[in-house]
Amino acid sequence: MRQTGENNTHATPLELEEFKKTILDFYTLSGRSLPWRYVVNPNPWGVLVSEFMLQQTQVFRVLPYWERWMKLWPAPADLAAAPLETVFREWSGLGYNRRARNLRNCAAIIAARHGGIVPCTPETLITLPGIGAYTAGAIACFAWDYPAVFIETNIRAVLLHFFFFDGCGIKDDELLPILKQTLDHSNPRVWYWALMDYGAELKKLSKNPNRKSAHYTKQSPFIGSFRQIRGALIKVLSVNGPQDAVSLREEVKHILKTVTDKEYSRALETLEKEMMVAEESGVYRIRG
Repeated sequence: MRQTGENNTHATPLELEEFKKTILDFYTLSGRSLPWRYVVNPNPWGVLVSEFMLQQTQVFRVLPYWERWMKLWPAPADLAAAPLETVFREWSGLGYNRRARNLRNCAAIIAARHGGIVPCTPETLITLPGIGAYTAGAIACFAWDYPAVFIETNIRAVLLHFFFFDGCGIKDDELLPILKQTLDHSNPRVWYWALMDYGAELKKLSKNPNRKSAHYTKQSPFIGSFRQIRGALIKVLSVNGPQDAVSLREEVKHILKTVTDKEYSRALETLEKEMMVAEESGVYRIRG
């Protein structure tokens, strides 16, 4: 089944069936039990919230946030009505705060235009804020058992491991045909869960197969990064409320001892341009 030296696969139908059996057998024995996973009657809103939170964030970090959010805002209309300041405060610690804003905007559109029901097709989902091709496919699949074809880091790792063992620079376009061939149209939800769980375990046990991907980039450290400064600004404003310029700078410097005035000013200016923070008469606040 594994190819050596060529960035393509010529797996036979029998080999593809063996591959599927390996993945599903693993899932039967070792699949993860996650609160947003329900084979029968899943909560589409809970699935959507989980997919936003899981973007570039590990499952163990997401679990307590998801459980708390679903209690606070059990339906799209509930989140849509929440002040953005509160949303950021509850999101604090997950990083990439624009995901929280996009999720709230997404909830508002679902409540206003879709009767509070999460859309069931990737084509509609991808029109919502913060939802790209992968997230649209994943929500449609996991919420509605829609047979979408999509790829993410764990799925990519599995396909590279099995079908491009000695390859390098593999593009996703070379992996998608395998996904289409192996997709279980009768139960796509469980098949993708199995792929993702196998990939998550694979990366624990061996060198990350995604290094063979043409799309692989190593994530930069969070500590000391521009992202950390932005996160500190949002945290101060969402926890303490509106702040004058001097107080805001001092609070951020209290959290991040080494931040410079130049770095602080650049981060604040960026957040204003992105319309996440507003300023009026020298006082800064989370933009509602």
